[in-house]
Amino acid sequence: MAKRAQQYLNRLGLHLQRAKQRIKQSGFSNFGEEQILERFVAELLPASHSRVAVDIGAGDGVRGSNTYALFRAGWRGLGIEGDERRARRLARTYKNLPGVEAVHALVTPENVGSLLREHKVPRDFGVLSLDIDSYDYFVLARILESFRPRIVVTEINEKIPPPVRFVVKYDPAFRLQHHFFGYSIASLEDLCARHSYALIELEYNNAFLAPRELRGLRPLDAPTAYRRGYLERA
Repeated sequence: MAKRAQQYLNRLGLHLQRAKQRIKQSGFSNFGEEQILERFVAELLPASHSRVAVDIGAGDGVRGSNTYALFRAGWRGLGIEGDERRARRLARTYKNLPGVEAVHALVTPENVGSLLREHKVPRDFGVLSLDIDSYDYFVLARILESFRPRIVVTEINEKIPPPVRFVVKYDPAFRLQHHFFGYSIASLEDLCARHSYALIELEYNNAFLAPRELRGLRPLDAPTAYRRGYLERA
């Protein structure tokens, strides 16, 4: 059984590698997530809604960024990065972007709420991007207890297909391993249900969510999103 599971995981990993070879990268994000965000902002956010974005696991703020295009377009907000060297680069990236802060901090479920409140992030801020390659599930769960971002993009473990429910146990000393990181799309669907969010798109390993009360939503279930956004794209 274990051997068959490993073979399946390896096969799914090949899908992503082939997809990476076939995708022409454009802009700053890995797979064009910024274009998807732009579309959802236009469809779901009223023009009067505050343009505030939070990027947790922001890296250097440019390479692979889901939010850099928003900040360049005049959005306010902050990027948070735990690695000291990348955080210094992040500060340089944001230096000439008014209203955008670079924060050097290791985000945990215990401190994420206080970090956002300390930096005056509104409860219903516009965009949350979350990618820390570890206990993302628990950080997102804690955010959704106190905040209601209008659009969320969060990295999942695309190698774990629905209906498998998989979540890395919270451990502050976590270190990234080959297949076992993050959480599965089925577990994300459960988290969405608890907080009245909808899964609205999957782009390879990035899932897009929005509150169910927003008009114009086209919710997807986990199997459909996984098939359209991952399996059929490779």
